[in-house]
Amino acid sequence: MTNYREILRLHSLGLNKTEIAASLHCARNTVAATLQRAGNCGLQWPLPDEMSDKQLAVLLFPSASGKPAYKMPDYDYVYREMQKSGVTLNLLWLEYCDQCKAAGEIPYQSTQFNKYYSDYLNKTNATMHLNHKPGEVMQVDWAGDTASVIDTDTGEVIPAYVFVATLPYSGYSYVEAFFSMNQECWTAAHVNAYRYFGGVTRMIQCDNLKTGVEKHGKDAVVLNKSYQELAEHYATAIVPARVRAPKDKAAVEGTVGIISTFILAALRNRQFLSLPELNEAIWERLEAFNNKPFQKKNGSRASLFAEEKPFLRPLPPYPFELATWKKATVGPNYHISVERMNYSVPFEYIRQKVDVRLTRATVEVFYNGSRICSHPRLYGKFNQYSTIQEHMPPDHQKYVQWNGERFIRWAGKIGSSTECAVRAILSSYKVEQQGYKSCLGLLKLADKYSAQRLENACKRALEFTPRPSLKNIQAILASGQDKLPTEPEPTSSSQYGFTRGADYYDRGKKKC
Repeated sequence: MTNYREILRLHSLGLNKTEIAASLHCARNTVAATLQRAGNCGLQWPLPDEMSDKQLAVLLFPSASGKPAYKMPDYDYVYREMQKSGVTLNLLWLEYCDQCKAAGEIPYQSTQFNKYYSDYLNKTNATMHLNHKPGEVMQVDWAGDTASVIDTDTGEVIPAYVFVATLPYSGYSYVEAFFSMNQECWTAAHVNAYRYFGGVTRMIQCDNLKTGVEKHGKDAVVLNKSYQELAEHYATAIVPARVRAPKDKAAVEGTVGIISTFILAALRNRQFLSLPELNEAIWERLEAFNNKPFQKKNGSRASLFAEEKPFLRPLPPYPFELATWKKATVGPNYHISVERMNYSVPFEYIRQKVDVRLTRATVEVFYNGSRICSHPRLYGKFNQYSTIQEHMPPDHQKYVQWNGERFIRWAGKIGSSTECAVRAILSSYKVEQQGYKSCLGLLKLADKYSAQRLENACKRALEFTPRPSLKNIQAILASGQDKLPTEPEPTSSSQYGFTRGADYYDRGKKKC
């Protein structure tokens, strides 16, 4: 599927249609048609956050019909067969048509068959000189040779992989060693290279390694998400080299060979005890490399870079921060588990698969390309929860909005007996939150009966026990005991109630 979003973004950066087509490996006519449709629809970059890639495609081409899928011939086989005596291109085309017919596939006509074979020959046999404009492209790659660092504790020799970035116009280069070629090191190398150059090129040309390109097919190029974010942050375009075509980035390939001799070979007899120590030595040799005079022309890489630097775009206000992408499934409790931490998601997405973007400070959740929520990233002990109240279902929101003080205030509005009953329920549990459910049940009794009857029932319950339960009050209301008149309290001269007097004990005694 054509990446219409990326076409609009690159067009906003000032790239022409040919450059955009080269970056996305699609036809120039496709780019032109997309920009024309976007203009007719009034679409401009940046697009609305809620617009997904599918919605954008339907908006631009609502009635686009699928093109027939033609079977691409195996031109490696065609080339080998053409070396044989008596074999012609027309004969091979007829055989190709018979094979397609047997497999139920659509063959190309002879004109297209011959045209693609001519393109194949040009690609495999021809070499074209590329003239680069100043500030246009930065070519990047890992060097084949490695450096080494000695572990001070074990004495083990640890290999260090060397990253090389070159500006083809001037040949000015940046070199740095890393202990790994993973995504974090690949990103850090680009950030440091742009900082060293003091500006940004319009394009980055890289190999088809997994940290840069996830898929390089005939119809589309799928970039690594983190690498794509880096390009968007620096407002540049990524143009992967063709598969098995190192001449596309000949400048960096040549620089790698020179650096392997000028820098790495020169440091082969030195021992380094840390990566910063190794990089300091590399940068010292790099400075000499960039200022070394050319053999066949005047000046040096540094002097040509002084002419090229004004054409570089300015660096953004802050460097790019690496983000890691993961996939997760929203659980029944409307939370996702990422890095053994739990983050809430709107409950409408329960059981849906989402994309999660992790940085040092934030966690962002995306569904079909649209961001649905974000959280501050949790650190520390595992299985912590970050829950946003708006993500809960309405019933759950009502529950969490209640607390002990609010229950007591609500009960006080009904009457003192109801307030005493609520306080008794809350104090009857070791943890106050355990009593919230009973208090909510008491609240619903006021809706079912009336506030006055609830007050009377609580008063009657308190006469029986100082710690009434919800069941006690429910039973009083259900039986209607709250409607019965209150019995008068017995009168007594004693604070202990009714007391038998001396005459009572004289009963039955004979008087003398």
